[in-house]
Amino acid sequence: MEKTDPMTALRVLCTTPRTLTLLAAPPGTRYTLPAAMEWRLLDQAGRIAAEGLADSVAVFVEGLIPDTGYRFDCPLGSLSLRTPPCAGLVEAADHGADPAAPDNTAALQAAISAVPEGGTLRLAPGRYTTGPLFLKPRMVLYLPAGATLAATGSRAGWPKLPAHDAAGRVLGTWEGLPDPAFAAPLTAIDCPDLAITGAGVLDAGGDRGDWWTWPKQQRDGARRPRALHIAHSDGVSLSGLTVCNAPSWTIHPYRCRDLTVCALNIENPPDSPNTDGLNPESCQDVTITGVVFSVGDDCIAVKAGKRAPGQTAHLAPTRNLLIRHCLMRRGHGAVVLGSEMSGGIYDVEISDCTFDTTDRGLRLKTRRGRGGEIAGVTLRNVDMVDVPTPLTINAFYFCDPDGMDDWVQSRAPARVDDTTPAIRDIRISEVTARGVTLAAAAILGLPEAPVTGLRLDRFSAAYDPDAQPDVPLMALGVAAVRHAGILAENARVEGTLTQQHIPKDPITW
Repeated sequence: MEKTDPMTALRVLCTTPRTLTLLAAPPGTRYTLPAAMEWRLLDQAGRIAAEGLADSVAVFVEGLIPDTGYRFDCPLGSLSLRTPPCAGLVEAADHGADPAAPDNTAALQAAISAVPEGGTLRLAPGRYTTGPLFLKPRMVLYLPAGATLAATGSRAGWPKLPAHDAAGRVLGTWEGLPDPAFAAPLTAIDCPDLAITGAGVLDAGGDRGDWWTWPKQQRDGARRPRALHIAHSDGVSLSGLTVCNAPSWTIHPYRCRDLTVCALNIENPPDSPNTDGLNPESCQDVTITGVVFSVGDDCIAVKAGKRAPGQTAHLAPTRNLLIRHCLMRRGHGAVVLGSEMSGGIYDVEISDCTFDTTDRGLRLKTRRGRGGEIAGVTLRNVDMVDVPTPLTINAFYFCDPDGMDDWVQSRAPARVDDTTPAIRDIRISEVTARGVTLAAAAILGLPEAPVTGLRLDRFSAAYDPDAQPDVPLMALGVAAVRHAGILAENARVEGTLTQQHIPKDPITW
């Protein structure tokens, strides 16, 4: 996991033999640069290998030469680097991949098989229709600009991932539980040191076929697929791509460690069901930088499995997430923790981001029966625009078939046991929210397990004067509000509140 000085304006985020991703972020920058910035990449002889004009902090460069030194120059400074070596380049066209073919699955799978360890598979520009592909360890899949992998609209013949493999490990999942699922258009299981890169497109085909018409069901004995599913794979990097039209969750890393995600565009229609952008589940040491989200559900949804009667062996924590310089343009929540959090979610840092027109900003959600805890969450240096409720913490989230039952929703204290979830140690600072309609913060903890260690510092909210009342939390018994400040029940909130009398003016804690 990357560990660098947070004040460093220029740094390398990810390199592959033919691509480079850098962060060029002056102090105080979120995702968009204050002014477009010219940059150049020079080769070892001082010749210009690439140049461009950057308007965001994530600079992605492709078409490089393996095992070669370069120097990146921009107004923020210079940085020297070397691309990794490549053990061999395989061209997909040499194995029969053809944009004119109605189905490239066999050709592309043959090309993947031909890649040597440490080698690269490259697609020429064009749109390649394919079924699910299975990647392998220590390879680079390179989709340069103009190349699109497009999943077929028909699920006929799609392979399925069983809930468990022969060793008992979870392969297929659905909302935190082991469950058979259709394989993703790109599936990576046991693929350490995999890189998927390039300025091309993975179009997962959710807008074709019937994927979005059965959001909570099984068909043909399986759940809907992800766009990209990565399981039991350490040292994976994802850079440069546009990933769109996911049948369900877009990118789902499961039981991965040391994952780098940078300079992606994740796009799904606003009415596409359960199309979360990026869902790290039971993962450790994850860095997400310079990613743009516009999706039909939560932008980033951090998971750690769901407890169910007789099912706890699959649970494992998610730890050490860094989310920086990202732009959430639309979604139900910008950064969401839970509600599948039974294995525990620990040490999540969100900084220098912009949340634009998401239903909620930072959203923590759980309910009785989950167990586990969410602890050690930091949100700082974040701007929110037209976010109805910037901070929500909800321990009465009414998900699942029994979510509205009295034992879940009762406000009377329940017995504390290993199914009681806990939320603690949340720090919010240097947040500016404009266009708030409902409440600056809505916090509803369990009476038997109140939210503790929540602190708000330098948190400013300005209200939309045309706001209409609505409920800020998905729980029973929550009243509609408009222009509320901090709503807190069964929660210990630290900090002070200074409230202006004119709703459109900022309210600062």
